[in-house]
Amino acid sequence: MFRRFLQRFFSKDLNIPQKLLDNIRELENFLRYSFTDKHLLLQALKHRSYVAGSGESRKESNERLEFLGDSVLNFIVGKHFYEQYSEKQEGELTKMRSVLVSGGNLSDTAREIGLGRFILIGEFEERSGGRDKDSILEDCMEALIGAVYLDGGIERTSKLIERIILVKAVEKFGSKKYSNYKSELLELVQSYGFSPPTYETVNTEGPEHEKTFTVNVLINGNIIAEGIANSKKKAEQEASAKALDLISNDENILKMIKVSEE
Repeated sequence: MFRRFLQRFFSKDLNIPQKLLDNIRELENFLRYSFTDKHLLLQALKHRSYVAGSGESRKESNERLEFLGDSVLNFIVGKHFYEQYSEKQEGELTKMRSVLVSGGNLSDTAREIGLGRFILIGEFEERSGGRDKDSILEDCMEALIGAVYLDGGIERTSKLIERIILVKAVEKFGSKKYSNYKSELLELVQSYGFSPPTYETVNTEGPEHEKTFTVNVLINGNIIAEGIANSKKKAEQEASAKALDLISNDENILKMIKVSEE
């Protein structure tokens, strides 16, 4: 019942131009999933730069579907690992899930299915290579998952995720490329008995389509490292990676944290 409510909330009774319909059908062939409500798929493909250029409201972009898809993806991947790896503890399962739901893995998966050429983006993003930007691909991948969930339910979404994401899980677990530095930092910090790290966005620069975020990671109120990237998620990961390196190689960092805790 709740899914049906969400479906009505996202769906729009609008005509879809033939060219877009052709693109949608081609993408559906890649996904091996046919949408009952084509408008959901269309919305999942709309980057905010496209919506701004077309004069539509920002809520017509894929951002809300991205939010929903992120939650659905975490649930399905977590449930799969819980059922398939009964011998593993919570910490190990969390690490495994973080690899598959990481931005790096999602953007690479989007490239594998050719998602970039179907995304609807603004003219400037088009010229600046937006179709292959990690952040845009990651967000669209999550939005696509959210759209499939609203259109077909949890079982069909699970099948899609199994086919395009979980199928390569084992080979990706050992890859440093998909490391979740935030999770690793949290585990390390808690092993010393400290409170979990916090993240603070201290600066945002650039136009809407090409923002740069500066994020600090703090432990017990101490700024440990800074990350700069084109999304908050990436900036947090970069700051976490730097913090891990500092804590592992500089004893003075640990001493500073301990003193502040006291």
